[in-house]
Amino acid sequence: MRAGSEEASTATDTDAWVAFAHMRIAVADLGTNSTRLLIAEVDADSTLTQLDRQTTVTRLGEGVDGSGRLATDAMERVYAALTRYRELASQATADRTIAVATSAVRDAENGEELAAHVRDRIGFDIRVISGDEEARLTFLGATGKRANADPATDTLVIDIGGGSTELVTGQPGQPPTFHVSTRLGSVRQTERHLRSDPPAHRELEALADEANEIVQSAVPAEIRSRIGRGIAVAGTPTSLAAIDQALDPYDPDKVDGYVLERATCERILAQLALEPVAKRRNITGLHPDRAPTIVAGVAILVEAMRIFDLQQIEVSESDILDGAALQGALDTMDGA
Repeated sequence: MRAGSEEASTATDTDAWVAFAHMRIAVADLGTNSTRLLIAEVDADSTLTQLDRQTTVTRLGEGVDGSGRLATDAMERVYAALTRYRELASQATADRTIAVATSAVRDAENGEELAAHVRDRIGFDIRVISGDEEARLTFLGATGKRANADPATDTLVIDIGGGSTELVTGQPGQPPTFHVSTRLGSVRQTERHLRSDPPAHRELEALADEANEIVQSAVPAEIRSRIGRGIAVAGTPTSLAAIDQALDPYDPDKVDGYVLERATCERILAQLALEPVAKRRNITGLHPDRAPTIVAGVAILVEAMRIFDLQQIEVSESDILDGAALQGALDTMDGA
């Protein structure tokens, strides 16, 4: 139901939503490092049931921080992944097929060229979303199935992408009360700082110092002091959970809800940083394509946990894809 609707409109809106009960929706997320797909059913009570979830590491943001443009090869990798995803959506008889593009596309000079191709040639209803919208949808997806642990404190959702990191706080089940999108990302900070293989100690220190400075300046102290619980989404924390459990093959049921201790994150970071990329690719639980950027991602997560004084953080498989699916279903209802 839309916020602020009058009681007289309740029956009409409910009838509209009933028409879309069990809506089947396919959502693609064009991230800086990976292109992902969620196919799900959304019921009238906003319950989301996952039918399929796919991830392809496409490295769309490769070189964007330096050149300001999406590389042709990177765009072709995304087009290939989305073409396959469009076929999966058709096979699943999705009622809506949408896509959201985040940091790499909105930062690039030729981002609209990619969006037009995705919309006109591949058939996704694509939106290039702002950092604020990315944060809101991430919080909606990550907290949708989680209870309000303590009304006296807030929940932090941290989403470490390839080109940006979203920090969102609030109460589960409610709109976030604070959100910020920072220019911290596993791809961006790898390209800026980690030029040695394995990275030199001074490079890791410079990355950690930058992450610390960015997060502290982006989030006021009074917001940080209210945080009692943390939820981490996307490839960095899910990879850490898989590494810590030595999962082979990857098992999302064992990753979702897994609790990572800060000391564990620090230990795994130290281990990863000692290995060259070629050896990292063979670490159990880590997807080989994430090996080049995982060190920067974990370093960002560790610094965020330190700044928010979190001794542990919960890993969530639900993220911006789930939030975008829920929002897409609600938008369809509002347009009915």
